[in-house]
Amino acid sequence: MSGFGFTISATDGKARTGVIDTPRGAIRTPAFMPVGTAGTVKAMLPESVRATGADILLGNTYHLMLRPTAERIDRLGGLHRFMNWERPILTDSGGFQVMSLSELRKMTEEGVTFRSHVDGSKHFLSPERSMEIQRLLGSDIVMCFDECPALPATEDRVAESMRLSMRWARRSKEAFGDRPGHALFGIQQGGVTRELREESAEALTGIGFDGYAVGGLAVGEGQEAMFGVLDYAPGMLPADKPRYLMGVGKPDDIVGAVQRGIDMMDCVLPSRSGRTGQLFTRRGVVNIKNARHADDPRPLDEHCSCPACRSYSRAYLHHVFRAGEIISSMLLTWHNLHYFQELMAGLRGAIAAGRLDAFVAEFHARRAEGDIEPL
Repeated sequence: MSGFGFTISATDGKARTGVIDTPRGAIRTPAFMPVGTAGTVKAMLPESVRATGADILLGNTYHLMLRPTAERIDRLGGLHRFMNWERPILTDSGGFQVMSLSELRKMTEEGVTFRSHVDGSKHFLSPERSMEIQRLLGSDIVMCFDECPALPATEDRVAESMRLSMRWARRSKEAFGDRPGHALFGIQQGGVTRELREESAEALTGIGFDGYAVGGLAVGEGQEAMFGVLDYAPGMLPADKPRYLMGVGKPDDIVGAVQRGIDMMDCVLPSRSGRTGQLFTRRGVVNIKNARHADDPRPLDEHCSCPACRSYSRAYLHHVFRAGEIISSMLLTWHNLHYFQELMAGLRGAIAAGRLDAFVAEFHARRAEGDIEPL
C-alpha cells in the first residue's frame, strides 16, 4: 500500500523496535497511543500531547458518530483539522463501545442496532457503516468492525463471536476499498483459547491486512491469562506487519506485551488516572490525594522532566487535586502521559541495544522499592 509501511530495525527475543511510516508522519514502535475519545485527550492541548512524545492518537468511532457526527467532522475538513492534530490518528471500529455502552442493542449477521447512551436515539452499525464513518473522519489507521464478547464467556459463545468477527472482517476489507496512504487492520479474536486464536489468525491472513490487532484481551481475564495468550498469539500473525494490542494498559502490562512481540498499544489509563489523582512513577503508583503529601515540598518524581515534576511540589499537586482545580487534571494527566512515553522510549532503546532483559529487571526492581519515604 503506497504511503504506509512498517520497518523493523532491531529485535531482542520476541520484542521488536522499528517505524510505521504514514503520509502524516512516522510512528516509532513499540508505540503507546493516548486515547482522544471525543476528539480530545482530556485536559491536554494537542501540542502538549505531542510534547510528551506521542506520535499517534486514537479516536473513537462510536463517540464521534454520535456527537458531533462523522458527517459534520467531514464537512469541517476531517478529524485531524477538527481537533488540531496533524500527525497520525488510529480510529477504533466502534464495536467494543456498542457492546459495552449502548442500550437495548440487537445484533444480527448484518450488524448492530442500538440506542445512543447520549440521547437514546437509534443507530445502526455494520462493517460497511463503520468503514464509512472512519473514512469520513479521515483516520490514517482504520480498524475492522468486530464483536468483542465480555469475558468470562463459554467457549461456544467465544467461537461463535470470533467467526462472526471474521465474516465482518472480510466485509470491512471489501468496504474499505483502495485507499492509498490509509491502512486497515484486522483484529484477531478467540478469547483465551489457542485453537480459536489460530483459526482467527488464519482467517485474517487469508483476507490480508496492513496490520493486525490482538483483540478481546484486557476485558477482565487478568494479567496472567492475558500474558498466557500473548505468549503465542502475536507469533500467529505476520511478522512483517505491525501488531497492536488493544486497550492495554498498565505499565507492567505494556512491558510484558512488548517482551512478547507487540508493537502498538492504547489505553485511557494514564489520562483517566491523572484526573483521579493516581500517578505513575518509576517507583510505582502514587496517590496524590493522600494526606502524606500535604506538606511535602519535593517533586512527584525528581527524575521526571514533565511540567508537574519540574515546577510544582507534591504539596501543591495535593492541594489543587483536593480543591478540584482544573490545573490538577492538566498537570497530572501530562505527568502520566510523559511517564508512559518515556517508558516506550526506554523500551525502544533497550531493544535496539540488545539489553531488554536488563531494562525489564531494572523496571520491576525500581517499582518494587515503592514511593519515597514520607517526610
